[in-house]
Formats: sequence, structure tokens, C-alpha cells
Amino acid sequence: MLTEAIEGLNLRPEGTYVDVTFGGGGHSRAILEHLGAEGHLVAFDQDEDAAKRVESGEWKAESEAKFTFIHENFRYLKSYLRLNGVREVDGILADLGVSSHQFDVAERGFSTRFDGELDLRMDRRQETTARDLVNTLDEESLARLLKFYGELPNARQMAKAIVRYRENISITTTGELKEAVSRHLPRGMENKYLAMLFQALRIEVNGELDALKALLQQSVEVLRPGGRLVVISYHSLEDRLVKNFMRSGNFEGNIEKDFFGNVMSPVRMVSRGAVQASDEELQLNNRARSARLRVGERVVSEQ
Repeated sequence: MLTEAIEGLNLRPEGTYVDVTFGGGGHSRAILEHLGAEGHLVAFDQDEDAAKRVESGEWKAESEAKFTFIHENFRYLKSYLRLNGVREVDGILADLGVSSHQFDVAERGFSTRFDGELDLRMDRRQETTARDLVNTLDEESLARLLKFYGELPNARQMAKAIVRYRENISITTTGELKEAVSRHLPRGMENKYLAMLFQALRIEVNGELDALKALLQQSVEVLRPGGRLVVISYHSLEDRLVKNFMRSGNFEGNIEKDFFGNVMSPVRMVSRGAVQASDEELQLNNRARSARLRVGERVVSEQ
């Protein structure tokens, strides 16, 4: 959804923008192409592979002029912007979820297609992995995690199967996890249920929802009036947080109005609903089928 994201940012050549999910650099490259000599882009990514990509000759040249890379989680947006002399920005882009590179590297454990180490860390500097969760959480805690973060209808049965399996052998690979829950994958829906299982573990390992909340809250502190916030999410838990925050300024979606009936929120929604990938994009990238893009704008003054 590159075109929709760039349009949503409403880029100005002299503006300062933030791509909080650098990944393969596609969005960052497109933003830079719209910036003039006075413009600047700051990119965040916690993944060491993304950091190595920036160290390549191509991005080194950019960093000398109008590009700054920060190897950190976007939950620290405000602090690291200020450390780099940036107090206000004109736009923030967040493309949530797992990058194609992470999916395609077996040893990262993000994809159910490969038998690799059960890791799922986006930042490999942190200690806790998915392997730790499935081998240490008690059945009740594991069931709650799978139900809430994975939205699995049979979360309790899955958790019980995992606990029984690990009584005989520690679960260390994606293949072993798949084997542990194999009897609880409905026929014809195996891949869907596995994706929900891996999603739940990934969200917990990386603290993704807490990081998203921190990003949204800090976005209104660093965006200039009229600045844009563009977020692409890939599952309902993320999208619900984004939608509620853009509509009401809080994560519960509780709309408060002033005496005159104006919504008291630091952000107004630019797009009435979520923008979805076009048929043309889906033909090129099937992963975009679950993507939902929302655009918010920092209001000129809080009501």
C-alpha cells in the first residue's frame, strides 16, 4: 500500500518525516524521493538486519544528507527524536507487522512454512523468545495468551496440547510446535490456525500492543498541527487501537465532546474508514490481504 501511504502523509518537500518501521526501506525510499534539500527523514527499526541494510553504501550516502536511522523500537519515538535534535515532525508512517525479510528467513521463526528455531524476536538483543513462552508458561496463562492475542477459538485445547507435548520434549523449533498442536488444526484451516497461534506468540514476545500504544500517544506530542499519522495494521487488535485513538484520542474509543459538541481529541480521522489493498496489489502481494490503512491528522489546537 505504498501509494496510499505516501498520499496519506501529504508530503511537503521541506518537511520532516518519520518512518518508524524501516524494514526493507521501501517506504523510506519513496518518502525521500518527495523531499527537497531542506527535507529530512528519520527512520526507526529495532531489527539488526534492517540496521545492517542501512550500513550499506546506498543508505550511507543518504545519511550524510537528509536521512537519519535510529536502531531502536518505535516505542521510544519522542526520546530518540529529541536526542537527534528533532522536536516536531510533519508526518509519521508506521507499517506494522512482520517484514518480508523476517518471514523469509527460516531461523527467525516467523513463518510456518519453514522448520526453524522458535524465536520470533524482532529485536534479537532482547532475551525472551517464543521458545521460552511455550516451555515455561502454565496452561492457564498460555490459554489466555492464545485467546486474547491470537483470537483462537480453541485456545484452551491448544494450550493443553502444548503443555502435554513439552512433558516429554522441550519445544525448540517451529516444526515441534506445529506437531504439538496438529490434532487441533481444523481440516482445511490448518494454515489459518497456525498463523493465529504464531501471531499470539509474536505479539507477546515483542510487546507489540504496548509499543503501538506508546507510539500513538507520543505521535500527538511530536506532530505539528496539521501533521499526518499513517498506520498500516494487519490484525484486528492493532487496527482497533488505531481506529479508537484516531476517533477519540483514547484506546477505548470513548468520545468526549465539549459544550459545543466538538469531539475533544488531538487527532481527527482523515479517512472515514480503513483503506484496503487494491485488487492489483493483492495479485502482486497476497500478504496485503489483511492490511488496513488509516490516516489521522493532528488538530490545530486541542478542544
